[in-house]
Amino acid sequence: MRLVFAGTPSAAVPTLRRLAAEHEILAVITRPDAPLGRKRILTPSPVAQAAVELGLPIIRAARLDDEAMARIAAVNPELGVIVAYGGLVREPLLSTPDRGWINLHFSLLPRWRGAAPVQRALIAGDETLGASVFQLVPELDAGDVFAMREADISLDATADSALAALATFGADLTSEVVSGIAAGALHAVPQTGEPTLAPKLSLDDGALDWTQPLAQVFARFRGVTPEPGAHTTVGGQRVKILDAAPGDDADLEPGELSATKTALLIGTADAPLAVVRVQPAGKAPMNATDWWRGLRDTEGLRAGA
Repeated sequence: MRLVFAGTPSAAVPTLRRLAAEHEILAVITRPDAPLGRKRILTPSPVAQAAVELGLPIIRAARLDDEAMARIAAVNPELGVIVAYGGLVREPLLSTPDRGWINLHFSLLPRWRGAAPVQRALIAGDETLGASVFQLVPELDAGDVFAMREADISLDATADSALAALATFGADLTSEVVSGIAAGALHAVPQTGEPTLAPKLSLDDGALDWTQPLAQVFARFRGVTPEPGAHTTVGGQRVKILDAAPGDDADLEPGELSATKTALLIGTADAPLAVVRVQPAGKAPMNATDWWRGLRDTEGLRAGA
């Protein structure tokens, strides 16, 4: 098929590469280069970098305005495919490709409609993750579904590793859908069930509540790692938690800290979280036990205080 593809982050790259090998990509729409790192160097998006490698024409657009729409319409696509582009597709662009647009979304719709489906699913403790490919409509992630499939993701996966696995998984699913649409053998069906929303995470979403049971604390850690990052306060100072796992049984009160040879245990409502690596405010990442033992006075210190 003659396709246009819209996407920005690394999670969209596997689908772009897969479709480029199987169909004609007329244009790749992605967000403009963004300043990254301490020196704020303008850097192309992962999708833009992949498009350059593949020799595909690129349309850089912060939003799909009249100019972007005119450039897309000029290539006369049969179908638009969007994966985490980061902007809304509205009419008349929705109807510009002959067969409209399809969207790869990293959730089992209608659960977790919105910008952060994987993160919200992990925070909620969902045991099953997956991906859906649906017909794009003006309402948020509400279109009829062409295909939906559960994925085998580790129950200890953090958001970045879960999303990376779903990106590859979703590329296969999207490939099947595009081929089915091309053959006229695939038809979308309405979503069923009660929708839940997955708004973008804020820094506050990364705060760990040590009065909750370990399962909930660890679920939130997984869902906010690496961004916006799990964190707590110790002695009034913010500490980012980079690596952690459920700890062995230990009699600790919520927020109570105890160092072992390999981890810093922090008490929850039932069992402790074993923190392996941290990043104190203004410092480089370090081993959690090294950080703890390097404090001058740990008497009475608690997490969350």
